[in-house]
Amino acid sequence: MRTFAGKGHCMVEFDEKTLLRDQIRVLETKIGRQVFQLKGLMSVTQAINENVGAEGLFEMLGRFLSFEMQVGSFALLFREGNQWKMVAQHEANAAHFDSDSLSPLIDLHGAGTRKLIKEREHPFIAPFEYGLKVMHKDIPLAYLLMANLRQPDDLVSQLDFVTAVTNVVAVAIENKRLFKEQIKQKLINREVELAAGIQQSLIPHRLPSGAFYEMGSVYRPHFAVGGDYYDVIEFPDGKITFCIADITGKGVAAALLMANFQANFNALVPRTSNLEEIVREMNAAVYRVTEGDRFITLFIAQYNPLTRTLEYVNAGHTPPVVISDQQVSRLRSGSTILGWLPELPFLEIGSIQVNPDTLLFSYTDGLTDVCNPKGEDFSDHLLAEFLLRHLSKPINEINSLLIQHIERFKGDAPYPDDITVLSCRIH
Repeated sequence: MRTFAGKGHCMVEFDEKTLLRDQIRVLETKIGRQVFQLKGLMSVTQAINENVGAEGLFEMLGRFLSFEMQVGSFALLFREGNQWKMVAQHEANAAHFDSDSLSPLIDLHGAGTRKLIKEREHPFIAPFEYGLKVMHKDIPLAYLLMANLRQPDDLVSQLDFVTAVTNVVAVAIENKRLFKEQIKQKLINREVELAAGIQQSLIPHRLPSGAFYEMGSVYRPHFAVGGDYYDVIEFPDGKITFCIADITGKGVAAALLMANFQANFNALVPRTSNLEEIVREMNAAVYRVTEGDRFITLFIAQYNPLTRTLEYVNAGHTPPVVISDQQVSRLRSGSTILGWLPELPFLEIGSIQVNPDTLLFSYTDGLTDVCNPKGEDFSDHLLAEFLLRHLSKPINEINSLLIQHIERFKGDAPYPDDITVLSCRIH
């Protein structure tokens, strides 16, 4: 009996030792697997720190899923704009991949990992068992489809680890994209600053004022870089040539076109007093640069104080206002816009005799496009009424009061465009 009891005692001890060894082997396997996975994670994070590109990170994540995490089949989708792009896969049927039909199904999937049910009706998703959606500030970044996970004894931990690593990679790639956009935006801002500086250097900082006339201006670009321009050239005999122009478009392109226009204006005007020649050559110059893709509206005038004659050409520009003896008229004669055609189809030189104390008010259409909160614009009629009320004031005061009036008129409504004014009182 004692021998039997002894044998039974030994068998119990043997079973306990066997069970303990098995448990140790399971733990060793689990720990080894986790160490293996952590090494994979470390290599991924090291690649992120070393600024490996998106394609390299996608490739590393694919290897990590296949080898370290033992995911039998997977498809990693990454969002580019409004489309999903498959960036890594193993055992996925690419023939059934279609971003448009997948997007509604992915949208219904909340953030995190869950088992796929209804989504499997789609032929591309059908072979997969689990879906992981990575979000960043309510924006979907990535979607990982998985099947044949080869760690059934530790499935929850496996999915948690896959979720963590995929989130790390997806967010890292998104941060890289945002950083590149930030750098790009800084470069754009720098270009805009340079363009604004170019424009400011082209606008005259001193306008003539003397016995024959006084001039004033307002220059308010809607954005940092606008499309309006004005210039004045004085001559020793008292004559002046001045212009105001509105260039289509904004930004660096408009600033470069303005620089080209300014160079042509300052080269042509001192060379010839023939307005037709000036305007035709400027049209040809604009067309050579833009080939009809952009154009310029222009009002250009020459005033001779000895003959009190004002000659002008209005090339598609908002007609300037002339107020003389309380009478309002407009300067409309001229031609079509510059740069639209290689040669102007017609050109008419306008001419008026200027009485003493005449106001000539030229401007770009951004002034009369201003709207009040009711949607009513500051019309040409309202502008003429304003000028008649303040006709006796100095030219710069008229301009200043006009801007104040516009501010009150528009209230909280935004400015729709650049506002430029070039006004002249002829004594």
